[in-house]
Amino acid sequence: MKTLVLTAHTDLGNSRINRTWFNALSEADSVTTRDLTAVGGAEMLFDIEAEQALLLAHDRIVFQFPFYWYSAPAVLKAWTDQVLSYGFAHGPGGDALEGHEFLILVSTGGPADSYHAGGYNSYSMDEFLKPFQQTANLTGMVYLRPFVFHGMALATDEQIEESIPAMLAHLTDPELDPRVKKARLLKLLEGDAAKTAENSLTMSTSAAPT
Repeated sequence: MKTLVLTAHTDLGNSRINRTWFNALSEADSVTTRDLTAVGGAEMLFDIEAEQALLLAHDRIVFQFPFYWYSAPAVLKAWTDQVLSYGFAHGPGGDALEGHEFLILVSTGGPADSYHAGGYNSYSMDEFLKPFQQTANLTGMVYLRPFVFHGMALATDEQIEESIPAMLAHLTDPELDPRVKKARLLKLLEGDAAKTAENSLTMSTSAAPT
């Protein structure tokens, strides 16, 4: 499985957790990282054909960003507007990404308990991320469970370092895709059924009169 991580950050070099994640992902096997701010430049303009070719060359697409005014930094919106174009990612003939996997990797400044009904931010992260889930739906991608790190405002360097193994394990877990997990479980069930049938046949043969 090949994974493409598209990182959107206004100042990745001075970021604490997103820079740490980006560096760790850049060293991971079968993972391609892309700093969209560096690629798009000040005008946030992208080589559409090159970006689309990268998408097609990978199985899992990851949007990485800090939660920024209840959404992602502007560069990710610019990339989405330009690259996920009509006729490529949606609309008539726009099925190029159908079946690809799509995952959000996000950090928030506030703690987890501030993201719920009645909390400081009023809504859950699942609710805030609905536009990204609908993007997956529209483009035919499979929306996977996001990885969220809460509480960056007070996080220690040790906590950030400790998040790396969990983040890498999550992003590279093939069974995040329910299709993969279902196939494995069906295979196990088929194996159990075959074993049960074989045992029944053996018992029947043993019990037969000689």
